[in-house]
Amino acid sequence: MEKQFKQEVALPLDNRKKQMMGTDLLESEQKYRLIFEQTMDGFLLWDHDHYIIDVNSAGVNMIGVPKEKLIGSRVYDPHTIQEEGKQEILRHIDEVLQNGQIGSTLIFEDNDGIKKYFDCSSKLDIWSGVNFTVFKDVTEKVEMQEQLRKSDTLTVIGELAAGIAHEIRNPLTALKGFIQLLESSMMNEHAMYYQVITSELQRIDTIINEFLLLAKPQAIKYQEKDIKQIMKETTDLLSAQAVLHNIQFVTMYNNKLPLVFCEPNQLKKVFINLIKNAIEVMPNGGNITITIKKKRNQRIQISIKDEGTGIAKEKIKKLGEPFYTTKARGTGLGLMVSYRIIAEHQGTISIESEEGRGTIFTIELPLSPIKDDQLL
Repeated sequence: MEKQFKQEVALPLDNRKKQMMGTDLLESEQKYRLIFEQTMDGFLLWDHDHYIIDVNSAGVNMIGVPKEKLIGSRVYDPHTIQEEGKQEILRHIDEVLQNGQIGSTLIFEDNDGIKKYFDCSSKLDIWSGVNFTVFKDVTEKVEMQEQLRKSDTLTVIGELAAGIAHEIRNPLTALKGFIQLLESSMMNEHAMYYQVITSELQRIDTIINEFLLLAKPQAIKYQEKDIKQIMKETTDLLSAQAVLHNIQFVTMYNNKLPLVFCEPNQLKKVFINLIKNAIEVMPNGGNITITIKKKRNQRIQISIKDEGTGIAKEKIKKLGEPFYTTKARGTGLGLMVSYRIIAEHQGTISIESEEGRGTIFTIELPLSPIKDDQLL
């Protein structure tokens, strides 16, 4: 020990200083590596050619791609299928290279078409040739904001609906009454005009009814009901319309399904809306497949699958918004009402579709009773 100490003391001052600096540098590097790996946000290091140099564990988990596949790939390669998404990332990179730093929200999409939203802040040249991005997964926040936006729109529409509907219904009632009085004189010479007028008046009446459904409903009495029976009553009601369009109902129900705590008439409105929509998008006929099964998470799943024309991806997220519809003569209110009813049942509606191959609407409902303070 003594000999070693003497040797150390005998070292030139410059060498000892270098040795101490090397030790400090190593400790500092270990500290920064620990921070890099342990932070909750995603950290990404990349070069001026857009290649990923390093990524921390949180970033790997958020992106969902193994670290060995990320390093060496370009920043926009993982989870970016759509060209639009790639262009957004390239714009972000260009801003960093030109202005030195930028913050923005970027969208990535995986192979299953699931989108993830990231808040990203990037800085140029944290050291020579290496750029730094910190990012956070805000997918849940974005989806919640979208739901709140739809909810706010729904509330405004609901508040206006009752007043507008009643104001329209009064003159409409008078018009329908006078048209009925003129029926006998019009049917001889103007039968076609009479049919058009009565048809359009009925359409206005239907729209008014949909508006009224958007107004805040009275307290609803929930009961334990057989979901299969509610669906059977719905398909029986629509069977004549299905036959006219050369459409068959194919039903697949699990045996011994538990009762669902629900308002049966409200659910029937939802099923009628979805099945009627399915019939209308199948001009050449085919099958509408209805599946009901119990899931492990104490929920009932109802899916309605058509063989229609399908819906483009960019249009799916707009479904359920007021007055947005893919039908030439639709209002979009029917689907909006359906979303509201399912939300009141503490359930969810999801949509899968592929153009030219049809659409699947999937409803999930809880089995447990809904609390009184959740009723509208």
